[in-house]
Amino acid sequence: MESETRSFTTLPCNDFVEILASKAAVPGGGGASALVGSIGVALGHMVGSLTLGKKKYAAVEEDIQRCQQKANFLAKRLLDLMDEDARAFEPLSKVYGLPHATPEETARKAQVMEQALLTACGAPMEILRACAEAIDLMAEYAAKGSRLALSDAGAGAALLKGALQAASLNIYINAKSLQDRAEADRLTAEADRLVAEYGAKADEIFSAVQREIR
Repeated sequence: MESETRSFTTLPCNDFVEILASKAAVPGGGGASALVGSIGVALGHMVGSLTLGKKKYAAVEEDIQRCQQKANFLAKRLLDLMDEDARAFEPLSKVYGLPHATPEETARKAQVMEQALLTACGAPMEILRACAEAIDLMAEYAAKGSRLALSDAGAGAALLKGALQAASLNIYINAKSLQDRAEADRLTAEADRLVAEYGAKADEIFSAVQREIR
């Protein structure tokens, strides 16, 4: 099956890791960060599943139900972004092989490269945004969820921070090569903001969980 039509979300874990470790253009850091982010969200959802229906947490039942709906959406969204990232990056990996022996070919290659770079920034930015939303959810799971599963909320926050940071690197490396410097600056500024704000929030969640369970 050609990689353009393959869905990495349906692969067994061992197959995904094997392809990730190979010299194949995709999946790469973007797809891996999306998968890690989805796993992080799933841990939060597990906390919610262990909280719902318990008399001890009746006061937060509606809050947890809302979190569950959002977590379910974000986990699926991040899995979809695994494939979106692969589809977006593959054209960029092929641009480098375009001919550039004449001024016309060089100009054409530059034009195609610019569009491919912009496209390749799209999925990682969406991964960043989804992970940021998920970290907000993890804070609520950690504050209101079952104390028996509190460690899973902390683990989810840690994984989401890793996914956040990993996805940002895909933006930085592609934006650096853009000719449109204003757009490059806009992309890197948003990535900087999300990593700083939500990376710190994930650290706060992790530290709070660690203090409570140790």
